[in-house]
Amino acid sequence: MKYMNAAKILPDELLIEIQKYAQGELIYIPKNEPKNMWGECSGSKAYYRNRNKEILFQYREGKSVEDISKEFGLAFDTVKKIIYT
Repeated sequence: MKYMNAAKILPDELLIEIQKYAQGELIYIPKNEPKNMWGECSGSKAYYRNRNKEILFQYREGKSVEDISKEFGLAFDTVKKIIYT
């Protein structure tokens, strides 16, 4: 994000209106694009979805919550939460 002087890029009428609310302040103007959901760009969402499916599969195959938590390096309660939701 780079700094730009609003007086150089905004029309005078708009600048005067903005100054009523944020004179001398730094403001952030977001892009007008749809925002990606969490983990969509990095692949984290897919990773955790697949991991949780594998945990559920192993539990349904008879593996204990304690064994699953050790295998995946997760807390016992975290594995229970994944299984019961």
